Amino acid sequence: MCRTDRPWHLRTEDPSLDGTAAVLAPHLRTGDGADAGEIVLVLDDVPLKPAAIGIAPSADADECYRLTVEPGRITCAARTPQGAYRAGVTALHLLAETPETPCRVIDDAPRYAWRGLMVDPARHFLTVDELHRLIDLAALYKLNVLHLHLTDNEGWRLHIATRPALTAGTPHYTADEYTALQEYAAARHVTVVPEIDLPGHSAAALRAYPDLGTLPRPSWYPADAPFPAPLDPADPHTRAFIVDVLAETARLTAGAFVHFGGDEALGADEASFGEAVRLAREALRVAGKRPIGWQESSRAGIEPGDIAQFWVDVPMMDLPQTQDELDARPELLAAGHTLARTKALTRFFAPTDGDLDRIVGGGGRVLLSPQSHLYLDRPYDPAIVPDDQAEAGERLGFAYRPRDVRHAAAWDPSSYGVPQDRIAGVEATLFAERFEGFDDHTTLLLPRLPGVAEAAWSPSPPSWDEYRERLARHAVLWRDRGLTALYSTEIDWRRSR
Repeated sequence: MCRTDRPWHLRTEDPSLDGTAAVLAPHLRTGDGADAGEIVLVLDDVPLKPAAIGIAPSADADECYRLTVEPGRITCAARTPQGAYRAGVTALHLLAETPETPCRVIDDAPRYAWRGLMVDPARHFLTVDELHRLIDLAALYKLNVLHLHLTDNEGWRLHIATRPALTAGTPHYTADEYTALQEYAAARHVTVVPEIDLPGHSAAALRAYPDLGTLPRPSWYPADAPFPAPLDPADPHTRAFIVDVLAETARLTAGAFVHFGGDEALGADEASFGEAVRLAREALRVAGKRPIGWQESSRAGIEPGDIAQFWVDVPMMDLPQTQDELDARPELLAAGHTLARTKALTRFFAPTDGDLDRIVGGGGRVLLSPQSHLYLDRPYDPAIVPDDQAEAGERLGFAYRPRDVRHAAAWDPSSYGVPQDRIAGVEATLFAERFEGFDDHTTLLLPRLPGVAEAAWSPSPPSWDEYRERLARHAVLWRDRGLTALYSTEIDWRRSR
């Protein structure tokens, strides 16, 4: 057996791993003495595991590693620094999960190549330091993409040199800050993917540039419901705006991917929406980037190589169709929903039922982000919220049906029947409705994010009893990083609190 409840030191046997060691070392409990253990990072020809499913977000795609656990020593071997980093993260988990662990050899590699987390500084601005903390959390669970939802009705968060009014007088990231953020993420083998959401969700852009052309409110949409008008791609000023902002975002982005949104374009007819999507894709391709859109973008046509992010269908919306059904949904009533509004939303989202087949049939790739399990702004079931966190449990979360932690942990990405060669990867999302501070982000992410990450990495979901016992030990990792979590009553946290 290898005792884990001791001080640990980290060293490398290759100078190219010094940067990896420098990132991992602060998360070890170090100390002097003969009893200290040693974690060693090495580059070696480890067994090659089957290729991960989907699209790798970066060029250094080899994440295979071999972890050798011996008394007082853990060796993290891989062919690449990225693989060595993933092995080092597994070592951190082993040290946290049990006071001793069996001596053994673990050969490991990810199930999915793209394992992402989307956060939403457009609605609730996150400082650069706060983004660093979220990158660290993502990397702690072997996620390799940070998707930044940078624009929405509430705000525009990336400075665009050709359109300075977008960020004038509002919190945002300068070009230098955005560049440094990508470098910080890359040191942890995380790729930053920016999102400029259009043609819908554009109220912030219209406040800055009110001369942009927009489309009218549809006649079927309730007059009392909010209507952020979508951009009109037929308007010359709007076309130039779309090309400008996407080209500048692409220029500032080190990675190969830029997300152009394409969701919830209320008021956009089929022709206008299709033109906006095609314009966005072409602008990004000309700028040398690979475009990604939400699943609705598939309705503008989908071709082999296109990536569409699947997030919803009508059953997943779970919207009431009678007044009695609405009256039984306090979360919807509290959000101001009326029966007319829920029926209008059902009508608007009806085409989503065909999006997944449309993406697959057109030869595109599906990035799996189903609202039912991977939208982590879903409120917690009040039955599992501890008494001392009742206020946060009641306040946090969008108007979705509340669920427990077990619900998220049981998710299986293979349950949608998408052929493996049509999958891009897996991505959890955290939209920032009703957030008051950074702790709100981590309270909704933890303890659910580790389960999503495990589904993205491991061949199949673990049993709930085995998983929740391991997860309870991770509270020490969160506390060491100063992260607030929701301590669900489904899990016995006593040994780690």
